[in-house]
Amino acid sequence: MKSILTVCVGNICRSPIAGAILSAHLPDHTVASAGIGAVVGSDVDPTARTVAEAAGVTVGDHVARQFTREIGEQYDLILVLEAGHKREIERIAPELSGRVMRLSRWTGDADIPDPYRQSREFHEYVFALIQEATMAWVLRLSPKNAE
Repeated sequence: MKSILTVCVGNICRSPIAGAILSAHLPDHTVASAGIGAVVGSDVDPTARTVAEAAGVTVGDHVARQFTREIGEQYDLILVLEAGHKREIERIAPELSGRVMRLSRWTGDADIPDPYRQSREFHEYVFALIQEATMAWVLRLSPKNAE
């Protein structure tokens, strides 16, 4: 699996942060993000960016985009933040169901809540969940662990 798509709702808080963490730790992978109800054209939420960057995660430039079948087909692995995102992707593109897993698959397989318009403290809590879940994927996808 050399290409990964992270998916949340608006594509401005959770999925771009998860993507940034994965990109930083898996430089030989292609990583991108999208949203099932994207705030198309928007940058990362300012609070989400501030929290991530305070933790040393470089978010970089971002433009939110809507998940489509065509986008999903380009990726080997689609990591979603909530079970409902998986259901929506499977509704849009049933043929992709085998590629869709929860980001938290290795850390309890629970939904990671949406911090949009919530307090900085809640953003920090969500960031910690995302970081833990993404690092669990990094351990499994890292080339040095592929043997």
